[in-house]
Amino acid sequence: MEYDEDKVDDVTLALMYLVTWKEKKGFSWSAWKSFDWDTMDRLHQKGLISNPKSKAKSVILSDEGFQRAERLFHEMFVKEER
Repeated sequence: MEYDEDKVDDVTLALMYLVTWKEKKGFSWSAWKSFDWDTMDRLHQKGLISNPKSKAKSVILSDEGFQRAERLFHEMFVKEER
């Protein structure tokens, strides 16, 4: 089955927003890396996350990656106010 990898990357990045945290003020945002490895590699190649091929259980989102994750999450999952 063929699928749109860019759409999968966007949904994965949006879901990563749910599991982000900041260790200390001034540090980058981190997220658990429990997603598909091919997708994680593509996000890394796009410069949105740190290299997922490490012993760490998390990755660091670049500033662009965090901003995009936040925007995509709101576009895809936030309910509109009535």
